[in-house]
Amino acid sequence: MAELLQIMVAVVAVGSLYALIALGYTMVYGILKFINFAHSDVFVLGAWVSLVLSVMIISALKLAPGSSPPLWIAPLVLIAAMVVCGLVGFAIERLAYKPLRKAPRLNVLITAIGVSLLLQNVGQLTGFAVAKDDDGKTIATVPFGPSPKRMPSLLPETAAPDPNLAKPLVLIQPVDVFIFVSAIVLMVGLQYLVFRTKFGAAMRAVSFNTETAALMGIRVDRVISVTFVTGAMLAAAAGFMYALKYPGLNQTAHETWVLLGLKAFVAAVVGGIGNVRGAVLGGFLIAFIEFMGMYCFSKYLDPVLHTNMGTNLRDVYVFAMLIFVLLVRPAGILGSQLKEKV
Repeated sequence: MAELLQIMVAVVAVGSLYALIALGYTMVYGILKFINFAHSDVFVLGAWVSLVLSVMIISALKLAPGSSPPLWIAPLVLIAAMVVCGLVGFAIERLAYKPLRKAPRLNVLITAIGVSLLLQNVGQLTGFAVAKDDDGKTIATVPFGPSPKRMPSLLPETAAPDPNLAKPLVLIQPVDVFIFVSAIVLMVGLQYLVFRTKFGAAMRAVSFNTETAALMGIRVDRVISVTFVTGAMLAAAAGFMYALKYPGLNQTAHETWVLLGLKAFVAAVVGGIGNVRGAVLGGFLIAFIEFMGMYCFSKYLDPVLHTNMGTNLRDVYVFAMLIFVLLVRPAGILGSQLKEKV
């Protein structure tokens, strides 16, 4: 029972990350009907911007060795990273995608891949120093450079349980609580924006029919730009939370970053790409399948097969879920299949 509860804590935290990234995919697809493959790289950018901002703030405060950073740094870095990545998302949409608004979708797809590669390679450049330690050693640069870095700990950590005391039923780290609460606030805010505001009505109108929305006086270009900015800000929030939970960051570990983006894309597809609620559902569902798959395989099959593959197959469970959903319900769990009239 305790193991399952601990797994559910991980599902909630990681599922929140998947859901936030998936929302960016699903929003852009809902408006423009194409997959923004550079979205996962904005998530990576959010993680690294968060690291640089955290190091700069902590360095400027000149904290005593061993002291914990003030708690206000975490929300400040979160907001700042969202603003920076929001501006990057706006620039990507205006410079890369807007000129191709009426171009074939293949052209836009190729451009998205090009933007993704550009962000990946620019991030590996060794830039100028923005923070140094007391010995004058550079600890943060922009761009970020190829060497691995470690995100400072901005939240307190729950101490390991005393072996002489009763073992707690479940161990919840403050970072997991922060991730879940922040993600819920952002998801509720997005839900309110899309379904309870005038601008949200404009977004839904553009998603339904761009030409008709333009004839009704809706500024389509503005709606598209704000959609990109919103998606980029959510990806930045996910990047910051990821850096808090998994502080060891490596700019050159493309396989890890790409896989995270792919899982979030799977979450959007499973939930029903283009559906905001579906992206959230898909994020938590994918995390549940991933962690429960590892648990069940390790507990029940590994002893029988005399292997240790349960954890190694965690990605297989996710993509197997994708195949199953596409076979049973191609539009996704909450997606709607529209029949085209000829």
